Amino acid sequence: MFAAQKRERRRRRARRALPAAVVAVAAGFAAAALPLAPAHASLAHASPEPVTAGRDAVPSHTELLARIKGALNADQRQTPTDPQPSAGAASSPSAKPSADATSPSGTADPKIIGGTETTITTAPWMAQLWYSDDKGTADTSDDIGFFCGGTVVAPTKILTAAHCVKGYDWNANGAVITGTAQQPTDNSDGSVDVHGGTVSGAWRQWNHPSYSATTIDNDLAVLTLPSPVTAKPAPITTSNDTASYTAGTQATLYGWGRTSSTSQDISETLRTATLPMVSDTTCGTTYGSQFIKDHMVCAGEPASGSDTGTVAACNGDSGGPLIVGGKVVGVVSWGTTDCVAEGSYSVFTKVSTYVGAAYPRIDDTNLNGDARADLFVRRASDNTGYEYDSKGTSFATRVSWGAYSDKNVVLQADLNRDGFQDQIIRRASTGAIYWRHWVPASGSWATTLVFGNWSTRTKVVAPGDVTGDQLPDLLSVTASGTLYIYPGKGDGTFASPVAVGSGWNQYNRLLGHGDFTGDGKPDLIARSSSNSYVYLYPGTGKAGSGAFGTRIHVRTWSQYDTFATVGDITGDGKADLAARTPAGTLYVYPGTGKATSDLFGTPVTIGTGWQQYNLFG
Repeated sequence: MFAAQKRERRRRRARRALPAAVVAVAAGFAAAALPLAPAHASLAHASPEPVTAGRDAVPSHTELLARIKGALNADQRQTPTDPQPSAGAASSPSAKPSADATSPSGTADPKIIGGTETTITTAPWMAQLWYSDDKGTADTSDDIGFFCGGTVVAPTKILTAAHCVKGYDWNANGAVITGTAQQPTDNSDGSVDVHGGTVSGAWRQWNHPSYSATTIDNDLAVLTLPSPVTAKPAPITTSNDTASYTAGTQATLYGWGRTSSTSQDISETLRTATLPMVSDTTCGTTYGSQFIKDHMVCAGEPASGSDTGTVAACNGDSGGPLIVGGKVVGVVSWGTTDCVAEGSYSVFTKVSTYVGAAYPRIDDTNLNGDARADLFVRRASDNTGYEYDSKGTSFATRVSWGAYSDKNVVLQADLNRDGFQDQIIRRASTGAIYWRHWVPASGSWATTLVFGNWSTRTKVVAPGDVTGDQLPDLLSVTASGTLYIYPGKGDGTFASPVAVGSGWNQYNRLLGHGDFTGDGKPDLIARSSSNSYVYLYPGTGKAGSGAFGTRIHVRTWSQYDTFATVGDITGDGKADLAARTPAGTLYVYPGTGKATSDLFGTPVTIGTGWQQYNLFG
């Protein structure tokens, strides 16, 4: 009897003050205001441990559980600040938004109305995001505790809504649960049961730099976890995806939000619902200027005005995914008060628009663990390898990685997407290709044979996920000039090669790491041997002969003898290129994201003396 009463008092309820006609659907809670091949010792290097840059600061499991408990039971549960567009824009009388608007800092909660319970096996990528901050005071009135949904899009990456992240310190106060369909239980003995889920801290956070808390525009964010989770990631859609957004296309919504407009109770079990996509015209007519075409998308049938006949996202579903064809096409963003206003629709962030901005944050592994790509080089005089950490427009003092003798290729990559940068190494004497990667469990580097003899391969490239399956791939050019893609399996091994085409030996440089065009697909940079023309080969996300689009002449560069593409050096979300003159001056060409001759901006001079290095990673 007593235990039952305790459970009742802890029933999770979504509360919110509604400042405008529409409200973001972030969740709030109860009483809270709301064997690979063996290693090869002969390739061992005196390399440093990866710089964790805050990864070590992620709290213990006990502390993470305490944060979850705090979010469940905070006396003053609040949800992300300013989680709804400003009032007055929903012009259509059919929407009938609520008039009980109050403060823009009120609470917003998530739910699926009209959905059904489901299991984690149907949506293994679902994540629960818990936030609890007592402000370091004994006064509980200023406590913040809230919940949002999210999607595992890589082993260490959670895609969610910006209104769940912006203005909050997730490293200090957040916890992420994956691998379970159940919300955690705050037991009567004081323990927290996560029902078999994996609990993680948040290492880093990113939200779209143009996110507006007033309009809920650009409502997208990514949390980086300190260690990979085993949950199967869901791929995000591509920038050229239009079919998924065609009116009438059936999409699937997942979340733990409220289940009724007349109750603040949210679901303790993951729920799902099927919603048809809605045309921009219809959504724009409903919401007026609050709906921003190309940045937002609506889904669902027009709400009936009550629970009966309504299927919609609601408070607590914020940040969760809208899925079409197995890919994330939307992120739950906002909707009308209580989610069932007659004629209204659920509103989502249109993911295809933001692929270019999000991809660099999803695939941003680098040597020192921050959000900028770093540079690996080898000194010719003694074969010592060095790490140069990017500071945006310069590099920090180099860090030695020990001797890299008998190597003629060293490339930076993250083949297993574990958040630690790997190296692809070719041995000069044998042509063997090795995968060198950090193993957190043992606190050491492992070196694994990948291919036996690639001595006749004229070029080796590690551009990232070329085929669009979320797993990094490897490319090589044969002696006859044929380019092959080796599709990665995510564990340092590769599937059978797929030919792209011939004629690739016309280039004296072929390289790529990252997305140069801003469409979320890795590209290649090639320089012609005959005239020093530099070409962009835009990635298409496909394998085989269609892997790259028609080349685009972007520069003529005879003044440089070495190039390096390691990703986003400047930290602006666009892939960059480093170029060195024979005299040893190094430049960084910032990427613009434009698939034109304006691919690169004005170069930044890094400095001189770089002629001492004969390998660039």
